[in-house]
Amino acid sequence: MFRRRETSHGQLADDIVSLLRQYQSHAQHIGHAFAGQNQLGAADLHALLAVMEAERAGAPLTAGRLAEELNFSTSSVTALVDRLETTGHIYRQRDTDDRRKVYLRYADAGAEVAMRFFAPLGRRSDAVMDRFSDSELSTVKRFLEEMTQAMREHRDDVRGKV
Repeated sequence: MFRRRETSHGQLADDIVSLLRQYQSHAQHIGHAFAGQNQLGAADLHALLAVMEAERAGAPLTAGRLAEELNFSTSSVTALVDRLETTGHIYRQRDTDDRRKVYLRYADAGAEVAMRFFAPLGRRSDAVMDRFSDSELSTVKRFLEEMTQAMREHRDDVRGKV
């Protein structure tokens, strides 16, 4: 049986972890709905998210880096990228400095599909964030950055990449 911690800090931490689990579960269901409506598999969805986040960070992925991120073989990622490119979700772009490098980019058509699906969630998220000050949002951002790093480290540990 689950037992709550005794201190107020411990109880608050338990509540936050519980809310993060609920958030992750709801996000997963939303992602599955998007994937189902767009004939995408779970791996496709993870790949699209990885490509999108890499582009957002200004560091687009190569197929090799995507394979590392997803913990897939390069041949599996090649088939996945081919499928996503055929359906118009992503495209390949050669590096202008090193033509041997090929980056994966989120295609406009794929972005439009995602925008239509996720726009209502975006409006809801914006409404929630508007209720918080910049200082509060900065604290939440720092917390989520550190939690995301902890999760990434644990993910790598359980994959055996210590």
